Amino acid sequence: MDPLERLCVHESVDEKVPIESFAAALDDLPVPVEIVGDDAGLDETDAVASYRPRDGFIDAGWVHCIRAGYDEFDTEAYEDAGTPLTNSTGIHDTTVGELVVGYMVMFARRLHVYRDKQTRRQWYDPPYDRPFTVDTESVCVVGLGTIGRGVATRASALGMDVVGVRRSDASVEGVSAIYPPDELNEAIGDARFVVLAVPDTPETEGMISTAEFQHMRSDAYLINVARGPVVDEDALISALDDGVIAGAGLDVFRTEPLPESSPLWDFEEVIVSPHQGSTTNCYHRDLAELAEEIFRQYQSGEPLRNRVA
Repeated sequence: MDPLERLCVHESVDEKVPIESFAAALDDLPVPVEIVGDDAGLDETDAVASYRPRDGFIDAGWVHCIRAGYDEFDTEAYEDAGTPLTNSTGIHDTTVGELVVGYMVMFARRLHVYRDKQTRRQWYDPPYDRPFTVDTESVCVVGLGTIGRGVATRASALGMDVVGVRRSDASVEGVSAIYPPDELNEAIGDARFVVLAVPDTPETEGMISTAEFQHMRSDAYLINVARGPVVDEDALISALDDGVIAGAGLDVFRTEPLPESSPLWDFEEVIVSPHQGSTTNCYHRDLAELAEEIFRQYQSGEPLRNRVA
């Protein structure tokens, strides 16, 4: 492969992080970093960092998707062209892990309800039996990749009993038991919180539906920081309506933005966040550090981290 002589930051990066800040965070690279639009001419000496795919990227030496989900990119076309494509998985353990902890503490200590009452200037005393501590409570983390392990580490530190679901039975720090995917219902049956942290694949689409909700405790909360299609939203709405589960913390949805007509907006025991699990004021640096690492691997001929095509 020809050495890279330029890193092109496509304008679509600005959809996720401030593009100037992201480009500035790459200043240590030994090549120019340029912000480009759709009309940029590219060849094998160029690298591209982008949020969205463009047909012309296939002519570059290496293309990096700055998000974990790369389904918009035509991986077969990249493989046929021999153009490496990488993504930004593996850097969200802290950011998304903290969001999940936030959900759990909010539900346990009723913070979401207090905030709702505050907007109406209402002094509110919850029923005595509603607030609880997360300490000693159980959480089932479905998917123990980077995000799932980040959740498990933080939940364990709060004194929670953590079990997990994944194909490998190799031990994971902070996780007391690991169930295979075909024992999902057994794994979630005793959990106060069920956290979804799996990728969106044909195998995981709709994996949480009516049958799974029926196996959950009636005081359990579902937390989805995976992808919207992993949960059957109609089944979730029915489970909430019928009191089959206690509530849900949702950062991802089948349709995004979540339509105004969705009943999910109306449940007191549902927390909606707009797919912001990874978003902090340092996210541009997290992304840049990963891009720089892969850039240097490319230049030295090493295997590329997070290569997906």
